[in-house]
Amino acid sequence: MIDFIKRIKEIGYLIKIDTNGSHPEVLENLIDRKLVDYIAMDIKAPLGKYRKLTKSNINPDKISRSIELIMNSGIEYEFRTTVVESLLKKRDLEKIASLIKGARLYVLQKFVPSKHVDAEFLHQMPYPDRELREIKEKIEKQVQCVVIR
Repeated sequence: MIDFIKRIKEIGYLIKIDTNGSHPEVLENLIDRKLVDYIAMDIKAPLGKYRKLTKSNINPDKISRSIELIMNSGIEYEFRTTVVESLLKKRDLEKIASLIKGARLYVLQKFVPSKHVDAEFLHQMPYPDRELREIKEKIEKQVQCVVIR
């Protein structure tokens, strides 16, 4: 991947990386080599719920490390969470906001059941717009900018 990104940068294109944060060593390598211009990281859950919600053996320390690298990189970035009401409560989103306290941009992505590949999620309900706005207002105290997308 590094060689490919180098070639793209040499042509003059900007590079955006989308990551789940599970490989901070890759992020660190890209940042140190100045090979990335924008980073978007999905934060799936508060660290204490990460393994359960992602149904994976992901090390939450790696998520923390990726957040730290991104926030201290000097590169434009955003953190984002797809908000599924049955999985993430308001308090969970507040915990995520405190995890990225001072971040430049946090995007609350509306859950859209028809766009999910897991049939289990096809019947899940998204947060009502009014509740999403309330959550946004509450966490804006911790993050520079919160956007609902």
